[in-house]
Amino acid sequence: MQLVSALLIGLVFGAGIALSGMANPAKVLNFFDLAGTWDPSLIFVMGGALAVTFVGYRVVLRRSGPVLGGGFYLPTRRDIDRPLVLGSAVFGIGWGIAGFCPGGVIPALGLLRPEPVVFVVAMIVGILLARLLQRQTPSPEPDRQGV
Repeated sequence: MQLVSALLIGLVFGAGIALSGMANPAKVLNFFDLAGTWDPSLIFVMGGALAVTFVGYRVVLRRSGPVLGGGFYLPTRRDIDRPLVLGSAVFGIGWGIAGFCPGGVIPALGLLRPEPVVFVVAMIVGILLARLLQRQTPSPEPDRQGV
């Protein structure tokens, strides 16, 4: 049942991305082109997503656990550190250059165009490089205050 649920959620997400035009990188890039062919529709797509998410979290988190079992996995860290800032910057730069984000590129693969494939390959290479760098970089000493 979890697999069927994940498939249905993915289909709804993909349909939303496709219907909103966000699978088209030109539409996304036009949002960033403030001095040229600016297209504000991305604001409405994001606003709608935020509204649905806000309401959804309020409803779902009142439950003791997910309907299909397991538990809720929510972030516990609230600090803003260097990896978070750098990762956000890399995400934003990549989105601004390519017009794709990881979630939006998956439905775009269905268009059978080379651009989404190149983006996915580059994204996978970037993930692998980041993991390799994390293994080679020594971790800071854990905070031992209060222990």
